[in-house]
Amino acid sequence: MSELAGQPTAAELVAAVAEFLETEVAEATTGAVKFHNRVAVGVLRMVERELLADAPDRTQTRLAGLGFADEAAFAEAIRRGELDDRDAEVVAALRDIVDYRLAIVHPGYQNE
Repeated sequence: MSELAGQPTAAELVAAVAEFLETEVAEATTGAVKFHNRVAVGVLRMVERELLADAPDRTQTRLAGLGFADEAAFAEAIRRGELDDRDAEVVAALRDIVDYRLAIVHPGYQNE
């Protein structure tokens, strides 16, 4: 919980809703509703991981070091060939971006 306000964080709220869906709702549903409930839980767990992740800071720092404010500007520079002489830096930034995204949608992928 947020120490100053005594209110739950966004990640805690998302986790609580996911927990409710995983237990109470999952036990009370069948068929298509049960399937859609599992999909909703999966989405909420991804949102929770994204809210708790620190990787966006690392990615933003790396992109800023390359002179870009965001991924869109970075991607455009790659398309235009502006970074062809900085392969190692570009690959490192791309790895950070991919690692972050995979950690959100498929936690534990690094161990597979």
